[in-house]
Amino acid sequence: MALAETQLYAKVANKQRSKSTSALLESLLDKGFPAHIAQKALVATGQKTIEDAAKWLHSHCNDPSLDDPIPQEYALYLCPTGPLLHRLQEFWRESKRQCGKNRAHEVFPHVTLCDFFTCEDQKVELLYDTLKRVGDSFSQCFPPSISLILHASPSYLGFFIDDIHANVLKDFALAFSSEASVLAGGTSIRGKMDCHVKPCLKQFHLTLAHKFYPHHQKTLEQLAKCINPGEPCQWVAALYSRDMRFVHYQRLRALFQYKPQNIDELMINAGDFIYVDPTRQSDVSEGWVVGTSHRTGCRGFLPENYTEKAHESDTWVKHREYVFVTASRSSTQAERESNLKLNGEPHNPRKYYRADLNLPSALPKRKDSMKQFEYDPPLSCCGIFQSRLIGEALLDQEVMVSYVYSSPALRCVQTAQHVLQGLKLNQKVKIRVEPGLFEWTKWEGSKVIPNFMTVAELAEAAYSVETSYRGNFPLSSLVPSESYEDYLSRSSAVMKQIITACPSKGVILIVGHGSSLASFTWPLMGLPSRDSSDFAQMVRKIPSLGMCFCEELKEQNKWQMVNPPVKTLTHGANAAFNWRNTVMED
Repeated sequence: MALAETQLYAKVANKQRSKSTSALLESLLDKGFPAHIAQKALVATGQKTIEDAAKWLHSHCNDPSLDDPIPQEYALYLCPTGPLLHRLQEFWRESKRQCGKNRAHEVFPHVTLCDFFTCEDQKVELLYDTLKRVGDSFSQCFPPSISLILHASPSYLGFFIDDIHANVLKDFALAFSSEASVLAGGTSIRGKMDCHVKPCLKQFHLTLAHKFYPHHQKTLEQLAKCINPGEPCQWVAALYSRDMRFVHYQRLRALFQYKPQNIDELMINAGDFIYVDPTRQSDVSEGWVVGTSHRTGCRGFLPENYTEKAHESDTWVKHREYVFVTASRSSTQAERESNLKLNGEPHNPRKYYRADLNLPSALPKRKDSMKQFEYDPPLSCCGIFQSRLIGEALLDQEVMVSYVYSSPALRCVQTAQHVLQGLKLNQKVKIRVEPGLFEWTKWEGSKVIPNFMTVAELAEAAYSVETSYRGNFPLSSLVPSESYEDYLSRSSAVMKQIITACPSKGVILIVGHGSSLASFTWPLMGLPSRDSSDFAQMVRKIPSLGMCFCEELKEQNKWQMVNPPVKTLTHGANAAFNWRNTVMED
């Protein structure tokens, strides 16, 4: 979007796009609705149009709580839009498909600025005014882009916001909370402030996954690394509300219409949301639940098999948003700032800085941009140590490797190199870089084939590669997002060609990817392939440096899988440590 278009969009977006709240209220009062009920309808529909409020009132005509003076709870979130949001949504879908639902799926991608607080219906318009006023005052100092740093632990995965940018967000949250508490506050009948807004002052973060099973951590991290935090993004501060009565309830979505057969049953339409209290279901007949309709406010029994689980935020109402627009950077400045980002650390593009001691101290030289290492990453220090350890173990068992084939991925070439060093064969056996050994391209997060280092570049970087070897599958034959059948066909063909090309005795070492252990061995042993979903489930269980050992039975003209000559390699995860948010946490 051009700068002029972006600024115009923001000006329109930051203006109220409908009648003022007072005008909407007057319209409802003219129709004969009591003031408190009219205000309740406006709040429940985000105070957008008179039609939405009237429709809500019609649906809630039998709501037993319609006259109850219960305020809504509000929260202020910083939400991404544009390409970054699309990437995050892709992660949401794929992580749910591969690992199942976790707590992060309950809410859309966001950074919490002010957590939920209550505000009386008649004072909500003051929150809108506050958001616009504070947004205007911070529009000039809001950062052009927000630096996101990936953080992982056994139960949490997400982006932490760089301290410099986090300080701006903290100041914004503080300003909004202070002004909103004063304008929309006041004293209630009980003598307490009826709108106390508390800003979030701890580590600002955008959660990707939370409270997941430990064995899913590796898969989730791999999916998260496919997100480029530097994707273009326009950030908006958005105000949301929820019904405070149902905060701890489960939410169901109706799949079908159900017409009550008895007076105590609930009428539901397809798409309706139902609030269900899990603590009050013990006396309900099997196959039934008792719940409250979000659409009508009525309560009753309904068949559980007519519903599916919904997300927490599905029943939230979006009120107003403030779009932060920052001046676009010129092309030369953009090029100057398109620094290498490894693990979220931006630096001079001509020099590599490691953001974590597990990252290598140096990178091999390549002719194209260092940014390519984001898509073809190097082996970690732990990976180097483990690869050499495997080589040494093979040497102890007197396993003599005669041929070595590797996927063109840099981490695979480096693994092969260090295994050979452990075997003390790095001066005797050369690595044959075979593009056909690359993993299933559908799993490439960038949706394109990585720009691998050339064999000449690898040789120049002192990797023991066979420069005269010509792969069975040229790099140009790899296509993005290939089908599962095409991947298995490629794997089968490359295995047959490798076996044919190595007629002499000895061990053939093939270094590939987690998926390779199955896709290479199945056709070798004449086993049928599994369907793609079972295949994905199996690959998730394969650890780094997982090994399969196949033995040829020449007399029977077949191969069989036997126990590897070395034991498996296990190790624990060492999560990143932030003393500020651990030792110094309030």
